[in-house]
Amino acid sequence: MASSDDILLSAVLNLLSAFAFLVAFAILRLQPFNDRVYFSKWYLKGIRASPRSSGAFVRKFVNLDCRTYIRFLNWMPAALRMPEPELIDHAGLDSAVYIRIYLLGLKIFVPIALFSFGVLVPVNWTGKHLEQIEDLTFSGIDKLSISNVPSGSQRFWAHLVMAYAVTFWTCYILYKEYHIISTMRLQFLASENRRPDQLTVLVRNVPPDPDESVSEHVEHFFCVNHPDHYLTHQVVYNANNLAKLVEKKKSYQNWLTYYQTKYERNPKIKPKTKTGFWGLWGKTVDAIDYYTAEIEKLSKEEALEREKVMSDPKAIVPAAFVSFKSRWGAAVCAQTQQSCNPTIWLTQWAPEPRDVYWDNLSIPYVELNVRKLLMAVAFFFLTFFFMIPIAFVQSLASIDGIENKLPVLRPLIQMEVVKSFIQGVLPGIILKIFLILLPTILMAMSKIEGYTSLSSLDRRSATKYHFFILVNVFLGSIITGAAFEQLQRFVEEPPSEIPKTVGVAIPLKATFFITYIMVDGWAGIAAEILRLVPLVMFHLKNTFLVKTDQDREQATDPGSLNFSVSEPRIQLYFLLGLVYSVVTPVLLPFIIVFFAFAYMVFRHQIINVYDQKYESGASFWPDVHRRIIVGLVISQLLLLGLLSTKNVARSNVILIALPILTIWFHIFCKGRFESAFVKFPLQDAMVKDTLERATEPNLNLKAYLKDAYVHPVFKGVEFERPTALDDEENNPLVPTKRCRGSKTQSEEGV
Repeated sequence: MASSDDILLSAVLNLLSAFAFLVAFAILRLQPFNDRVYFSKWYLKGIRASPRSSGAFVRKFVNLDCRTYIRFLNWMPAALRMPEPELIDHAGLDSAVYIRIYLLGLKIFVPIALFSFGVLVPVNWTGKHLEQIEDLTFSGIDKLSISNVPSGSQRFWAHLVMAYAVTFWTCYILYKEYHIISTMRLQFLASENRRPDQLTVLVRNVPPDPDESVSEHVEHFFCVNHPDHYLTHQVVYNANNLAKLVEKKKSYQNWLTYYQTKYERNPKIKPKTKTGFWGLWGKTVDAIDYYTAEIEKLSKEEALEREKVMSDPKAIVPAAFVSFKSRWGAAVCAQTQQSCNPTIWLTQWAPEPRDVYWDNLSIPYVELNVRKLLMAVAFFFLTFFFMIPIAFVQSLASIDGIENKLPVLRPLIQMEVVKSFIQGVLPGIILKIFLILLPTILMAMSKIEGYTSLSSLDRRSATKYHFFILVNVFLGSIITGAAFEQLQRFVEEPPSEIPKTVGVAIPLKATFFITYIMVDGWAGIAAEILRLVPLVMFHLKNTFLVKTDQDREQATDPGSLNFSVSEPRIQLYFLLGLVYSVVTPVLLPFIIVFFAFAYMVFRHQIINVYDQKYESGASFWPDVHRRIIVGLVISQLLLLGLLSTKNVARSNVILIALPILTIWFHIFCKGRFESAFVKFPLQDAMVKDTLERATEPNLNLKAYLKDAYVHPVFKGVEFERPTALDDEENNPLVPTKRCRGSKTQSEEGV
């Protein structure tokens, strides 16, 4: 157990680390040769150009104006200056709403912290229960927690009242935020410029037809069942192999350009390379001739594969992007059942073109359920086997545990500075290291499950990561032990005993979570703004690969908000704040510092650096709301379990109402607001369609949508499309190639 001195040392080290990162960032961002790294978004928008300075050569790389270093922290007020409407126009609604999650944390926890420190901290401090227990080691933080209140004391009424206050205040803030963001989403969708996804629906599980191709079958079905609104469609090709060839050819072309430029600068020396992996081994050959030959070879393979994909009917998967003449028609199709058989002709809103994850569109629909089942089993084992390193991390928080496992280190770890470092800093660092590779694994699992858009992949991975953090980082850190010991404990115990088991251990782990918050939420966020890895990679590319301005633009990787990782991490802070607001309120200031600091840092990054890969219109917000509700219910159940061991009269009866009321509140919010995130109102669709027809009467929608949903490897390639039926609304019957007597689902709609 970390003492107050250990926490103080951890705070000093993490504050110094955070300050060092901030100073390094403030200095590096002022240097001209780093400008593309720290202001990459403005370069992508074409607003900013590389700094040019005349005079000394060194001025082109180093900022010699001493006055700018005096104002090296001016990025902080600048990050807060941009109004939210301007931020939405600049970075999109997804980014603006993501920032509001940190602001939501401040809205919830600042008033709770003031109330807790004004009521609970004095109540806990004057309880003096720990001082009356002989041979008990405790810290100053423990004296501020609920552990310092004797069993059966009337002081627990303060904690019961505080539990209700926390619940009602959190629900009130959540309701207002849900209302604000749902309104922002509808306004954003209504005011946004025309986009292909507003008029397009993704259709999956197209049933096979013996007489018509997939493309003809799709056109026939929608001409029959949506005769007044169907416009055109694009079938989906399984072009994964072709995409790999295109990517490989692009890589070889970059190397050829590099060696050609190198030869032009020094014609006396012809560049050489090796034919092995990354040119590190194998036969030494002329680099230009080698890559020229490889590109010619790949071009032939690409042409053959392209022809194969476009001519082979088996390369067309039973899915298509179907576009309509109006948003109203697309909304009706996306939000209704197309067939009496609910397993075919499945429709959903199409993701915007840059949001499409093309690799998964070729997965047969029947295979998706099998994949999801296999990944659910794999995720279960991953979650519980990961408890082993988590338990090891927790053993590091115990000096006795290290001495028992490594007695040789006993003289070293008995030194006060080393001891404080081990208990106050090391566990949080090691836990963060263990979690580094996890998001990559979870994203791979989500891709295997078959989700068809980058935004849905992010949301699904975030769900897995949130559950993983809840089980391993939170519950696994509280109840240490081997993986199967923990699993066996939870299986064998009655459900009513689990809150007691976890609740009793919660006050004891407050110091561990405080150290984790300082490592991850203070120093970790400061390291985020420094962007050390992108900075190093940019200069490596700039030194060895970049020869032209176009190359330099490609070398600038602005990155984007990694929602699948960052949002579940925020949820851990919400969970800790809600759990410890009544148990150990002293933890709340550490969480408030995290939310305030992260809000400023990520606002700066969104304005100046990040370029989002897609725009989903804040469709992730219902997940954010639900996870905070889950954290609130968990905090209530754990407090109920803890107080049931403290002999508090009628505490169970008083507290059992809280999770019931919270779940009812969630159901109410779901019915009131969630439809705005999954459906598009027909009234708004009609308003936009009417306005567009009035302002752009000669708009050619078919030309606008022609190549919107063509696979990137087919951009610029002409497809043989079925002849469009321009007068289908005047024809009661739609022409078909189907043999007489053959009846399918399409004809049933005629």
